[in-house]
Amino acid sequence: MKDILQELEERRETARLGGGQRRIDSQHARGKLTARERIELLLDEDSFEEFDMFKAHRCTDFGMEKQKPAGDGVVTGWGTINGRMVYVYSQDFTVFGGSLSEIHAEKICKIMDMAMQNGAPVIGINDSGGARIQEGVASLAGYAEVFQRNIMASGVVPQISVIMGPCAGGAVYSPAMTDFIFMVKDTSYMFVTGPDVVKTVTNEVVTAEELGGASTHTKKSSVADGAFENDVEALAEVRRLVDFLPLNNREKPPVRPFFDEPGRIEESLDTLVPENANTPYDMKELIHKLADEGDFYEIQEDFAKNIITGFIRLEGQTVGVVANQPMVLAGCLDIDSSRKAARFVRFCDCFEIPILTLVDVPGFLPGTSQEYGGVIKHGAKLLFAYGEATVPKVTVITRKAYGGAYDVMASKHLRGDFNYAWPTAEIAVMGAKGATEIIHRADLGDADKIAAHTKNYEDRFANPFVAAERGFIDEVIMPHSTRRRVSRAFASLRNKQLKNPWKKHDNIPL
Repeated sequence: MKDILQELEERRETARLGGGQRRIDSQHARGKLTARERIELLLDEDSFEEFDMFKAHRCTDFGMEKQKPAGDGVVTGWGTINGRMVYVYSQDFTVFGGSLSEIHAEKICKIMDMAMQNGAPVIGINDSGGARIQEGVASLAGYAEVFQRNIMASGVVPQISVIMGPCAGGAVYSPAMTDFIFMVKDTSYMFVTGPDVVKTVTNEVVTAEELGGASTHTKKSSVADGAFENDVEALAEVRRLVDFLPLNNREKPPVRPFFDEPGRIEESLDTLVPENANTPYDMKELIHKLADEGDFYEIQEDFAKNIITGFIRLEGQTVGVVANQPMVLAGCLDIDSSRKAARFVRFCDCFEIPILTLVDVPGFLPGTSQEYGGVIKHGAKLLFAYGEATVPKVTVITRKAYGGAYDVMASKHLRGDFNYAWPTAEIAVMGAKGATEIIHRADLGDADKIAAHTKNYEDRFANPFVAAERGFIDEVIMPHSTRRRVSRAFASLRNKQLKNPWKKHDNIPL
């Protein structure tokens, strides 16, 4: 008996070393942690239960039968984050460069199947050279098996991808279908074709970092949701995100203890909106002052900054926030901001996370580049996302809500539950100046008359009361009491029941 126990311990020790100490040292030299170190940091201490530690590849081509490391380049299993179960896989770059083989894919598929069956999130840590060339089409089949599970799990359990090294070719499509993607600055990159292929085909000379680094994907492409300085920070932020999310689509998000008075009055909000309607202010100040303990977890902070998305808690309960940002492009909606917000709204609706919308929007961004880029279809995505969402929706209009953009931003007409406005709100088809020049075109040559007409239009429409008269606004509220009113609104909606008509699925304007 002693011999077999000794053998088990030796085999475990060998498996834990992955590709060996020399390769582990090389991984550390690049500023990267190993697959197992990453799991240790991500999960609660001593909570990791590993699967398939001894599984090895079956390839016999190109002399592969002489190298059969246990685990085959990926560590899989489950554990807890702050006591709540998650499934995790972590690719091991020290074993065949973390390349995906048939067996490697089987291990990932196994924990994804278990996550679906048991209703827990999946967190994938990607650090891989791509498909294992020696296995040919078998490794491609492995990728497709993983993709199919990503699709089936979408909207059932939260899926989070952490890119902590290379992720190229077919490997990028699995993270692309997950709910959140985080990257590490300078050590991670994602692209369909690498710099060498790009140079051969298009003659463009580009570095891996420029082509698919963390900065590119968080600022330009919107592929990634956040970029962090190193592995440790990235994993800490993933832990923080998981704390906001439910384990699956049949559970409510977690309720955390809170030490902040729900009825807290914030006098400073009464002066947040400047006297001059064209002067910007920072909408994040409002978000922080509404949230429990001022805690706000922002998603896609560096992309389409004219709209803000992220999570806060109200009375300890998770709430998704979508807010126009007057500091950037005056808070206009455009292609990028519409896509960013639409995806976030749909995620919240998948997982029964209530949505708070803070509105200060002068309209859609005009211009040929927007029209040629399809702003009509992209703007419709946000409209569609809000209209199909059945979760509790509370909207606060702080200043401008003009034209079609007023409709799109969770208006009463898109089944908004509570639609509040501050006294500073202006709900109209367009700004006073533009409206006056159209209505009173005959007086355009007379500056005094135009000024008088503009003043009349402002007095009549540059306020929330016309909309309130129609019932499109439920209440005009004092800015300082916004936290209390919003908290009470969400509390009253906790048992909301709303169902869409039966359909196989909708056809969102992609």
